[in-house]
Amino acid sequence: MSPIAALPFLPDAVIFDMDGLMIDSERVSVECWSQAAQERGLPFEDGFWLRMVGLGDRDCERLLLERIDADQVAALFARCHDLYEQRTHAGLPLRPGILELLQLLREHDVPRAVATSTRQPRASRKLAASGLLDFFDVVVTSSDVAHPKPAPDIYLLAAQKLGKVPARCLALEDSPAGIRAAVGAGMTAIQVPDLVHPDEELRALGHRIVGSLVDAHALLLPHLR
Repeated sequence: MSPIAALPFLPDAVIFDMDGLMIDSERVSVECWSQAAQERGLPFEDGFWLRMVGLGDRDCERLLLERIDADQVAALFARCHDLYEQRTHAGLPLRPGILELLQLLREHDVPRAVATSTRQPRASRKLAASGLLDFFDVVVTSSDVAHPKPAPDIYLLAAQKLGKVPARCLALEDSPAGIRAAVGAGMTAIQVPDLVHPDEELRALGHRIVGSLVDAHALLLPHLR
């Protein structure tokens, strides 16, 4: 395997995805979609739900409408929402290395933002329940933009709210949709894949791909000593 290219500069800000990157929630989401569909006898193969990882509600709805009608989609969303709220009420496990990385950035006064496809108020509630909310200067969600990931809007708005130039920001993501959004915003991007791994088309974007947040930490560390 080729070595990961060093970061070319100390970022003016680091912008984090939430689900699957910081919080180990994508597996729970997939399980809730699958359970809700099974309860209704809807014909979805398990791999279908992976297509929804990293997408906003509107894009998930579009995918579902290719297979079932609008009333079924509405019922499926409602049931999945209820199941997910039950599972996430008390907080979810964190991804390995996230606390150490956030503490490092805070110690060096590097501004931090969240850019998530989850809507408000769920996003802030999940961050608070997981003990992460206080690490961030800004939280931007799909409720704040017209076009969610893979459009770049969320990342551009996060940079704007931080008062930073996108080209000087680092974005950390797990999903293909998120990486497309970050690269489209002109940011340096690091992907930490969770459930969905990059295919050749995504790799062609030229972003850095690492095995864990510990590896992302290592890429930043030389600039912070």
